[in-house]
Amino acid sequence: MKLLHAADLHIDSPLRGLSAYEGAPAQELRTASRRALENLVDLAVSESVDAVLLAGDIYDGDWPDFQTGLFFTRQMTLLGREGIHVYMVSGNHDAQNHMTRQLRLPANVHMLDINQPQTVRDEKRGLAVHGQGFARRDVKENLCLAYPSPCNDLFNVGLLHTALTGRDGHDNYAPCTVADLTAKGYDYWALGHVHRREVVSEEPWIVFPGNLQGRHARETGPKGCTLVTVENLHVVSAVHHDLDVARWEHLRVDVSDATDVDSAADLVAHRLRKISGGRLHAVRVSVTGASPAHLRLWGERPRFLNEVRSLANGLGEVWVEKVRIETRPPDAPDEGAAGLLGDLRRTASMLRADEDALRRMVAESPLGSALPPEVCGRDGIRPDDPDWLLRIADDAVDLLESMITERRSR
Repeated sequence: MKLLHAADLHIDSPLRGLSAYEGAPAQELRTASRRALENLVDLAVSESVDAVLLAGDIYDGDWPDFQTGLFFTRQMTLLGREGIHVYMVSGNHDAQNHMTRQLRLPANVHMLDINQPQTVRDEKRGLAVHGQGFARRDVKENLCLAYPSPCNDLFNVGLLHTALTGRDGHDNYAPCTVADLTAKGYDYWALGHVHRREVVSEEPWIVFPGNLQGRHARETGPKGCTLVTVENLHVVSAVHHDLDVARWEHLRVDVSDATDVDSAADLVAHRLRKISGGRLHAVRVSVTGASPAHLRLWGERPRFLNEVRSLANGLGEVWVEKVRIETRPPDAPDEGAAGLLGDLRRTASMLRADEDALRRMVAESPLGSALPPEVCGRDGIRPDDPDWLLRIADDAVDLLESMITERRSR
């Protein structure tokens, strides 16, 4: 038996600011989540899997229109034509009380209950899937405690959207421990919610497959799903398969040897050329080091940024999302964690790891109540959206660092 385990598809996750300069691959990135799902369907068919397990956050939130639902049901219908069943639960992004639109799913798709754990048995394939979806976004209860006992003589899968005991950058929804999961006696736990792949345990198998497609610059590296092979009711392999069509990278380049903007840009281009092809690469660049070019880089920031982007244009599928200047003058000591910049970076790291603290800080700001309603909403200011908050926090840190560094360089 073969099972394909995926999670956090975030179909049609909005990506903003992608047309900020000529040549930015806005359309490719906006459709990346759809193309990644198409890759998953192709893999499921080519591997002749018996079932696909989707562990929540299939959608990024409420559909802007029915096109999102039509796309998903089309892909599920393609699986159904190959006799492949799909088992899925809702997560925090697509919790029932968060969705105002819906379409009936194809007959091969089993959407598990949101009010209590449900078991779906497939005697023919020797499979039992247990799971419960999210009725609301902020599920704080340990859902797995109520999951039923395993079914005898079947391969038992637990489908759950959870952060376990907590993971950086993720709200601790449906919290539970490895011991809680192990006590259920299931053969495989198909988890979702955490966007970085992690094999938590192999006895029993407890796996976060990560998301199918990175959505922004903090979700770097390969993304995809886990192909699980089962023999005699035991897992013999659980192998990651890349499915992403656009990969986010953070490239740190030491420009200590650069003497001006052009030579710094050439050092960045040299590193960009080493990025392997096969897909679009969205790259955030940070230039570092005690460099003679430090003052010129800050003094000519717009030109440096666009020199790097211009050089990247000749490298094929490479797009420079942002350039950060983190250099210092050659005669300046490396402060490390000390001083004002160190304090700023520590505070920024703390806020990135604690979405609740970041949300509270924004909510308590006197600027919030002064904002006119027309600047808020899906394409504007969205203080309730964790991804939007993190993007704004990153931009604020960049701005403050530049102001501090410029002041010191005068």
